[in-house]
Amino acid sequence: MLYPELFKQLESVRWDMGKDIPWETFQAGALSDEQAQTIKMNAITEWAALPATEMFLRDNRDDSDFSAFMSIWFFEEQKHSLVLMEYLRRFRPELVPTEQELHDVRFEFDPAPPLETLMLHFCGEIRLNHWYRRASEWHTEPVIKKIYATLSQDEARHGGAYLRYMKRAIGNFGDEARSAFAKVGVLMASARRTAQALHPTNLHVNKALFPQDTIQSRLPNPEWLEHWLDKQIDFDAVWESRVVERILHNMSLLMEQSFKTVQELNRFRKSLV
Repeated sequence: MLYPELFKQLESVRWDMGKDIPWETFQAGALSDEQAQTIKMNAITEWAALPATEMFLRDNRDDSDFSAFMSIWFFEEQKHSLVLMEYLRRFRPELVPTEQELHDVRFEFDPAPPLETLMLHFCGEIRLNHWYRRASEWHTEPVIKKIYATLSQDEARHGGAYLRYMKRAIGNFGDEARSAFAKVGVLMASARRTAQALHPTNLHVNKALFPQDTIQSRLPNPEWLEHWLDKQIDFDAVWESRVVERILHNMSLLMEQSFKTVQELNRFRKSLV
């Protein structure tokens, strides 16, 4: 089992919201209304770990090891939402999300193949790590800069944990797992060719609820994510290329081959069909 080791590792580096966030260094003049609004939207999107966990537990009923790991992932992701809301509670209380706004992003996801879902969320953690690093640079207020830097490190560790389960899956399922991971890897590393960034928060996950079947569509401002990426944190082609590089690097390690481009990964995917 991977869960006991991952629990020990993640417990050893877990941050304390009271002790490790420098609340006393807050500078009111360094936080704009525009920036504060983005924190509210991020707090709500992080709350979506709740329906994602429900999905993971439902679709991995035969995998108690991974399901146990969800106790860590769920706790830490909900803590992300909580620390952002605590920031607003202290410094912009009028922007704290309402319970209804949080509940609106909790809805049932359609069943999906567990291996593809695992890879999707692995890539999502890589992307969030980079989004939050860029958000930390964009913000000008010291406390929220520290919070985003802290969250980005959590997302990187979560990606590492998912990678451990992906390695285990290849050992258990061989080319079935390789094919699933390569398929989603090609999709997620091709985001620059699509109209919007690909991340679990903006993918359609419930056909019956379309078009209100993405996390993003249920936010108070459904247009927020693209605006945040393109106009605020300026997640440009350079930053996107870093995401692609990390996906390809990890796929190279996982498949024990070298993938320098998405096209090379796609050729490998086709060779497994």
